[in-house]
Amino acid sequence: MATVPVVLVLHVLLGAAAAACAVAVDAAAAAAGSSKVPAIYVFGDSTADVGNNNYLPGGGVPRANFPHNGVDFPTSRPTGRFSNGYNGVDFLAVNMGFKRSPPPFLAVANKTNKQVFRGLLGVNFASAGSGILDTTGSSIIPLSKQVEQFAAVQRNISSRVGTGAAGTLLSRSLFLVSTGGNDLFAFFSRKNSTPSDADKRRFVANLVALYQNHVKALYVLGARKFAVIDVPPIGCCPYPRSLHPLGACIDVLNELARGFNRGVKDAMHGLSLSFQGLRYSVGSSHAVVQSIMKHPQRLGFKDVTTACCGSGRFNGESGCTPNATLCDNRHQYLFWDLLHPTHATSKIAAAAIYNGSLHFAAPINFRQLVEDDRY
Repeated sequence: MATVPVVLVLHVLLGAAAAACAVAVDAAAAAAGSSKVPAIYVFGDSTADVGNNNYLPGGGVPRANFPHNGVDFPTSRPTGRFSNGYNGVDFLAVNMGFKRSPPPFLAVANKTNKQVFRGLLGVNFASAGSGILDTTGSSIIPLSKQVEQFAAVQRNISSRVGTGAAGTLLSRSLFLVSTGGNDLFAFFSRKNSTPSDADKRRFVANLVALYQNHVKALYVLGARKFAVIDVPPIGCCPYPRSLHPLGACIDVLNELARGFNRGVKDAMHGLSLSFQGLRYSVGSSHAVVQSIMKHPQRLGFKDVTTACCGSGRFNGESGCTPNATLCDNRHQYLFWDLLHPTHATSKIAAAAIYNGSLHFAAPINFRQLVEDDRY
């Protein structure tokens, strides 16, 4: 039997996504409670942050709450998303019947009278610059702290609705994790260090083991459905390209990403065998980005190396600021800034991961995970 080309699958999914997203947004706005899961709880880095870092003190905190970020977001406002519009979490939430990502934890943490803080619709804990390791990033919220923040929300839910009802709610909710890239960047960027292959394998193994521990902690707190996003080929982002004398991808970063992704896939499989009721899907942003880079024109892209917003080589030497160069045809760029995808890229990625084949999400896609109602 002939196999369907991956790029054709993406093209079909893109067309379907345009219609599905429009319908889902209208439905979410028209009727509360029509979502396919009770709530989404989001953990991770700048690929998932929707504004938590806006509330952190200090001048060194990675932020995106200024133009040109958000130029294509509703009302053209910067929200803290590292995007010209929505990020991947927003589009995945739309596929599940929500308007977009749940709100950032720090935006609602002090509003105890609000339903959103009760956790009934989900919370986004992701923090740009963070990682799996507590030592990754500074003045941000590492993954360990994000899990602690969820524990506070979980206690709040239990106190409001009772332990049994809280357990049911959380077991049916989706726990989305998108992290790891910053840890790999930090390892690559260590000064006066040329890691051996053994060093790289050891680092990745330790990183995956810690990742596993965070997943176990969430399981103990009631999580059962894990939607994991892997690390894209980060060596091909505009910033690493700007460091390469020939403007090529930095292979060692891509090698680290591939090793980490393999480790996470194996780890999640092992956890599903050891922990009763744990279900998961690993969505491959890596496969999506590779497909776009291989066949850009077929998917509507004209530039897959340069950032739409930035400065210097490949617009990758600095972030997207109000004074940065801004492209006109944003929907034709793979990259928004030196490290992050555009609204258009995130839309394709979410469609592929949510509805796509095993090439883009395994062992099941996110839709199948969401629709698994055995709990």
